[in-house]
Amino acid sequence: MGRVTARRRVIRIRDGVVNTRPDTLVAEEPLEIRLNGKPLAITMRTPGDDFALAAGFLVSEGVLGRPEELANIVYCAGATDDGSNTYNVVDVRLAPGVPVPEVSLERNVYTTSSCGLCGKASLDAVRTTARWPVADGPVPVRLSPELLATLPDRLRASQTVFDRTGGLHGAALFTAEGELLDVREDVGRHNAVDKLVGRALREGSLPLSGAVLLVSGRASFELAQKAVMAGIPVLAAVSAPSSLAVDLAVETGMTLVGFLRGSSMNVYAGEERIVMP
Repeated sequence: MGRVTARRRVIRIRDGVVNTRPDTLVAEEPLEIRLNGKPLAITMRTPGDDFALAAGFLVSEGVLGRPEELANIVYCAGATDDGSNTYNVVDVRLAPGVPVPEVSLERNVYTTSSCGLCGKASLDAVRTTARWPVADGPVPVRLSPELLATLPDRLRASQTVFDRTGGLHGAALFTAEGELLDVREDVGRHNAVDKLVGRALREGSLPLSGAVLLVSGRASFELAQKAVMAGIPVLAAVSAPSSLAVDLAVETGMTLVGFLRGSSMNVYAGEERIVMP
């Protein structure tokens, strides 16, 4: 618990001067997610908010959508040969009556861009399992380019661990008025988003139909899919989107903004939510 950073020896060379010093690095450890006692997935993550990460992952899988569907989440003891707890295994227990997906080594899921499914199958999987329509959500969202331009700096200012390590991705939720709702950091950008969504699930805030999701890197299909599954109508990224992420945004009616840097940005889909100058 609390292993967000680690200290390692580094040889530093600056302008021909060599010295040895300790350096602060972001921690990276595996997290095994079990569902009702059965292994489901393993992700490399920065320790912290592990329960939220697991819950958010199951939202993106279409397993969870309401807090009452989640019975509890616990760390598994005896994760090592000596019986000690490394806090790297969590077990998610579903509430009675919640359907449990079939878990096998050949499980055919669509949550990662490396899952092996073709683009059409990936898009169809999200469209058929998403619980909330993004295109006609109950909360109208309209954003000015000027407001969007302020969000990356606000995300960066909230990344406390990044300041110490320079090695973390950040994800943040904002209201349509630019109010910061939550921010999470992780060595994996998908984990940072899962932590946001998992916290929202446990607080009863899903769907996030009035929110803007900002990510510090690129917008992959996986991140677009996680946004859609959480009912988020706007995804913005400081870097480029992938082609499949754009296709998913168009298919579902989500607004997708990329290369959000300073006053410049590209709107790839859902331009009706952007108040053009």
